[in-house]
Amino acid sequence: MGIIYYKPVTPGRRFASVSDFSEITKTKPERSLIRPLKKTGGRNSEGKITAGNVGGGSRRQYRNIDFKRRKDGIPAKVASIEYDPNRSARIALLNYVDGEKRYILAPEKLKVGQFVKSGEKVDPDIGNTMPLNNIPLGMDLHNIELRAGQGGKIVRSAGSVARLLAKEGGYAHITLPSGEVRKVHGSCRATIGQLGNTDHSNIRLGKAGRNRWKGRRPHVRGVAKNPVAHPMGGGEGRSGGGRHPCSKTGLLAKGGKTRKKRAVSSRFIIRRRKVGARGNL
Repeated sequence: MGIIYYKPVTPGRRFASVSDFSEITKTKPERSLIRPLKKTGGRNSEGKITAGNVGGGSRRQYRNIDFKRRKDGIPAKVASIEYDPNRSARIALLNYVDGEKRYILAPEKLKVGQFVKSGEKVDPDIGNTMPLNNIPLGMDLHNIELRAGQGGKIVRSAGSVARLLAKEGGYAHITLPSGEVRKVHGSCRATIGQLGNTDHSNIRLGKAGRNRWKGRRPHVRGVAKNPVAHPMGGGEGRSGGGRHPCSKTGLLAKGGKTRKKRAVSSRFIIRRRKVGARGNL
């Protein structure tokens, strides 16, 4: 995998770069594992816009990904590595020996023709999934569960990787890509290896049109709007807003508490994340 830089034949090409897709082995998805993906335009069930700057974009079909990996004891052969428009990481098509097909997130160095397994008594090889209690210390991980049986919830984007540091009191200590060290129950599962497409963060869009293809509409700063449209709008000439940064509805953007009391999991955090430490383990 790598990055292609084009000659600056147009202003949009001058600073743009794209992936070379060298790891892709199949261009059309498995028909039995896709479903339609409806666009919302940022609107909820009442038709009100609840997510701004959303709309348009290329048509997509959703690929059903197996985040749980609970098909234990049955080996699966990697049939292809494919592009997924719904995520930054690549996906791999697995053909199980019993005839079933499933998609998984494709880790780096996973090759077509390789066999992967899941379960408690499998080898800690690239692409295999097993409980944290059975994984040796120091292994690279991705697609980690936070609750046993729930399916992988964290470390799922391109190039991301976590590392198993220690085991204590039924919990595993894991260093996340952000630098945070977190406790996860040993019965939760994780997949071995670092996710592929590691150059994704180095790609430059080069023009606004590529953002529109992704369904991202132009974002206008609050201070550039009129007072009727935003709490920070208005003022004679350019202004700093006159108040702390906030959203269109007045919700504080910096320092405001946004965590729900029911979902607070601070007791599982051993060390807080480090600003700017993403990807550096």
